[in-house]
Amino acid sequence: MPHRVVDFFRSSNDSIHNIKASVQRRSNPNSRSASRERLTVSSVLETAVDHTQSLISAAPPVKMAEPLKHKDSHSHHRLSFPSLHLGGSKSAKEPPQNPNASLDWKIESPPVVMHGEPESSTGALVSGQLLLDIKEDGFEVEHFSAKLNIHVIQKRPFAGHCQQCSNQTTELKSWTFLSEPTILSKRVHEFPFSVLLDGHLPATTDNSVVAIRYDFFAEAIPRTGPTIKLTKNIDVKRSLQVPELPHHSIRIFPPTNIAASVHFTQVIHPISTNTFTLRLDGIVKHNPDVKTVEYWKLKRLSWKLEENMETVAPACEKHSPKDPETGLPMKKGSKRSDSRTIAHADMHSGWKADYSPSGSIEMEVQYQLAPSAKTVCDMKSEDGTQITHQLVVEMVVVQEYAPTAHPKHITPTGVARILRMHFGVVITERAGLGVSWDNEAPPIYQDVPPSPPSYSCDIPYESVESVEDLMLNRRSQEVGSRAQSPTYEEQTPSSAGADEAAR
Repeated sequence: MPHRVVDFFRSSNDSIHNIKASVQRRSNPNSRSASRERLTVSSVLETAVDHTQSLISAAPPVKMAEPLKHKDSHSHHRLSFPSLHLGGSKSAKEPPQNPNASLDWKIESPPVVMHGEPESSTGALVSGQLLLDIKEDGFEVEHFSAKLNIHVIQKRPFAGHCQQCSNQTTELKSWTFLSEPTILSKRVHEFPFSVLLDGHLPATTDNSVVAIRYDFFAEAIPRTGPTIKLTKNIDVKRSLQVPELPHHSIRIFPPTNIAASVHFTQVIHPISTNTFTLRLDGIVKHNPDVKTVEYWKLKRLSWKLEENMETVAPACEKHSPKDPETGLPMKKGSKRSDSRTIAHADMHSGWKADYSPSGSIEMEVQYQLAPSAKTVCDMKSEDGTQITHQLVVEMVVVQEYAPTAHPKHITPTGVARILRMHFGVVITERAGLGVSWDNEAPPIYQDVPPSPPSYSCDIPYESVESVEDLMLNRRSQEVGSRAQSPTYEEQTPSSAGADEAAR
């Protein structure tokens, strides 16, 4: 290294003598070649030192550069990339926080679960409170609002690398808590909010084609200091009722006489173990003319659960074509689809076969969905997004025959068939302890019986023209009743004399 060479020649003569001594100690003093080698090394070192000192004395004095302050000695090995920031600080990513106030929320409603099909569901109710924590007295807030948006993210947009084609946002609800400048005291201020999500809205999902989420955004603008913001996501799920009885399906596979009868659960859950039963009839055929029997034997059964995803990626105003007549952008989108297998298995045994004249093959198969599969629930939205699942069962059967007199002498015919069946299944979330919000609500006015009870009236309402007529009729009735009762002057003389005798 250059700096090491300079340091070596700048060293004192003591270091050279030390080097010569170490060389002499390593060599053998009894050997002539060693002594000759010591003389050669010493002469070479002395000559090099004398020559170096002569060069230094003859050369003009050179001012050595001072080391840079506050710099690393190896800074010349560094490369600077001003436009590239790797591992930026955390403070650069997060917005500045207001030291005098903070914003949080508290959800008071149960988990957001929509019960039933989108066509008949009443939706889900979301209610909670926004907690604005003021840490100093006299804190002034100019505006305080919140909104709930449904955010659709296209994984494969209409135009690649276009943010407008990738993101579609629709506002569902907005709240304005403070519209004018307001001075708040030092405490936690509560602002309630609620919204009813319609039943036709899609549930939250995230797959390889599209992602749907519900973003809740609140913002408080103070008079001084940075804006106080709160961003949260609401997880919306949908739950369908599981039927009590399993679904029954029958398949016939011509040109054979095989008929498959399957009982399976049509509505399943993402993390569950399910069962379907299978029965094959018509596996035995008798040929009385040639006195032979044909058998269909099951060699292999495989099942798999497929997930199919479809969506329409819309084009933004920039990439959508223009109408030649009006010049306005036209609605256009590209269909995106994807499919994958979330569970599968192959079976080579495990069924019961009966090859009697009315023979059949019966089996019970269990299939499960593991959490690692990250299964997405079924959904269907108005923008064209649809997620469906189907259970595919595939069987391989081979044909064999045997003489009627010797049924054990079985000979394969070399004929084989692949029997394939598809069954539509629905994967939905569990309802848990919650029920639909309309079942929990108190009865509405139309459900309450008529109250208070009606009062009877002697005078029909049709004959009463006004309140004055009603009062006149009542007075006439009172006068008539008084006229019918006898007064004191109208009493008989006998009764009057009896009274005087009594007195």
